[in-house]
Amino acid sequence: MAKIHATSVENLQVLIRSEEHAILADEPQGIGDGLGPDPYELLLAALGSCTVMTLQLYARRKGWALRKVDLELSHGRVHAKDCEDCEQNDGIVERIEVRLRLEGDLDAQQRERLADIATRCPVRKTLAAGPHVIDTVVVDTVIV
Repeated sequence: MAKIHATSVENLQVLIRSEEHAILADEPQGIGDGLGPDPYELLLAALGSCTVMTLQLYARRKGWALRKVDLELSHGRVHAKDCEDCEQNDGIVERIEVRLRLEGDLDAQQRERLADIATRCPVRKTLAAGPHVIDTVVVDTVIV
């Protein structure tokens, strides 16, 4: 089970810690101090890193000559009426676009298979499933 701890630092900065690592998140300059990726950049980073790792592991297991995976991800919102492929008819649709580049001595079938595998990483499956977020709010009073 993945677990992190997020703590406010200064202004809008957030220190994010796991058991072995830490990263600083922030909002862009003007809203925050611009000292770290914003929450949507972190979301894209999670999806991108999971996709790259999934492809590397798959190619390694198959013995394929995949040298490098390069992903470009972007997040945006579109009005549903502007989205031809969307199931919703109104409101806003969240959209993540992924551009995949594969380098290596791969034939057309291998490239096609890797493109398919790219859609199957665990983080993408979690996002597609629409996870339930369970909130437990504990209010502690600290006397200074």
